[in-house]
Amino acid sequence: MTILEPGPDGLLRCPWGESTDDYRVYHDTEWGKPVHGDDALFERICLEAFQSGLSWITILRRREGFRAAFAGFRIAEVAAFTEQDEARLLADPGIIRNRLKIAAAVANARAAQALDGGLDALVWRFAGDPDRPAPRSPAEVPAITPQSTALAKELKRQGFRFVGPTTAYALMQACGLVNDHLADCHAR
Repeated sequence: MTILEPGPDGLLRCPWGESTDDYRVYHDTEWGKPVHGDDALFERICLEAFQSGLSWITILRRREGFRAAFAGFRIAEVAAFTEQDEARLLADPGIIRNRLKIAAAVANARAAQALDGGLDALVWRFAGDPDRPAPRSPAEVPAITPQSTALAKELKRQGFRFVGPTTAYALMQACGLVNDHLADCHAR
């Protein structure tokens, strides 16, 4: 017996995925699908850090603004940002203008650039158990796990900022390191 209600298109999806059209598209096409590549993972780390304390929809709706402001999240380019670039970002209405989060994104690019083996290899070392039972309700989806705590610790050890265990778990969910689509969700 499912707790999910069919959406307007007749598909069952996680409840949050039905709340807005933006969420529906993100849920169906991106959330929980494996993300690889250093720059792609760097983008997700940055966006999850900017989301801290805000709703994800705020970040999702400004994503193109973030991409434009942060050079497409190309690690080498963001790592070369100067104080003038940070001042430019603080004045950019297309992103979240938080001084600490902007500085963290630049610092995280430098940390990612310095990694032996790359960001992809580091992040994917913490992938969850693919045979873990599917959650049947939102209450069964954790906010943190031992793996997200370990990932956050390792990222911090490598010089990353704004990457606590909750942010790390959101990254793991978004990038397919764990599959938290509910059991009856069509995207599972």
